[in-house]
Amino acid sequence: MQEKLSKLSTPAYVIDEKRLCENLRILHEVEAESGAKVLLAQKAYSVYQTYPLVAEYISGATASGLYEAKLAYEELPGVRTGDKENHVFEPAFKDDEMAEVCRIADHVVFNSLSQLEHHRSIWEKSGVSVGLRVNPELSTQDGHEIYDPCASGSRLGIRACDMPEKLPSGVEGLHFHTLCEQLYEPLEATFKAFEQKFGKYLHDIKWLNMGGGHHITKEGYDRKALIELVKKIREKYDIEVYLEPGEAIALDAGYLVTTVMDIVETEKYPVLILDTSAACHMPDVLEMPYRPPLRDSGEAGEKAFTYRLSSRTCLAGDVIGDYSFDHEISIGDRLVFEDMAIYSMVKNNTFNGMALPDIALLHENGDTEVIKHFGYEDFKMRL
Repeated sequence: MQEKLSKLSTPAYVIDEKRLCENLRILHEVEAESGAKVLLAQKAYSVYQTYPLVAEYISGATASGLYEAKLAYEELPGVRTGDKENHVFEPAFKDDEMAEVCRIADHVVFNSLSQLEHHRSIWEKSGVSVGLRVNPELSTQDGHEIYDPCASGSRLGIRACDMPEKLPSGVEGLHFHTLCEQLYEPLEATFKAFEQKFGKYLHDIKWLNMGGGHHITKEGYDRKALIELVKKIREKYDIEVYLEPGEAIALDAGYLVTTVMDIVETEKYPVLILDTSAACHMPDVLEMPYRPPLRDSGEAGEKAFTYRLSSRTCLAGDVIGDYSFDHEISIGDRLVFEDMAIYSMVKNNTFNGMALPDIALLHENGDTEVIKHFGYEDFKMRL
């Protein structure tokens, strides 16, 4: 693999088809054994060139608005024919987009009762299945309030105290999404809180969407317990159950290959100037914060040579982190960040005029294929 990656121009995102398929097979098994329907959450991973592969294993996709919904409608095989499902949730839908959303989506989830009623004249005659997002008000996050839909003052989901005694006419489903990169136990706790607060509606709906943030394909995830929970819900309430993993689909299935452009000595660690950027190409590093895994490296001081990894942007804080290596690093060396398929391409930007990384596929036979190259016009068109 290292030899194949060394032939790519950098920076480059690389999708590992073999790892992607391994994740998809696990999710397909969860579908088959539990009866749940698994949807690709495109907000985490939207490499549509791999959608034909995704469609072989799971039931459809979910979107965070019109554009993602259109992407699934156009690129995910089976959506247009009705063989795969297309779901969409947005905190507020624009009036001039609602008709198209209802035309291309199977399920539309509203974030508030006011949005439900505001758009009723459109969705009611469209035949789309409509749901409401609710807030179980149980925080299971640990220190990442930016990703916690149940944090105090959250705008995401309707609280139980704000729900009517009976569901509004036409509402067929409920949806909650409260997790982020978590194992099974927080989901179990969340469902118990949801059932306690919203259980009276469960016999009046056709489907329940338990959102995303489930690390179903991560080692240590209790998939057996997840399967049993889904089966229990389906049997007890006679409803369809949906799961929307984004990260789990492409977890550990991508890389970001970068080249060392320069080395700057400082009073602490030598700084590697890379042709990639935290701010531009892996924003979660600064946003969460998040430390991306780097192949053949360790924590600062763990191995013989420690460096600070940074970027060629002019942002002083554009620092990826401190890493150590068994050998000295030289200008021109290639470094490979791992787990870079998720929340990278969907969030990148061209701050400072930085070029967007190429997107490449590492096929199961070992060949690499560049499927997208970006240049100056891609920078200019965004301004």
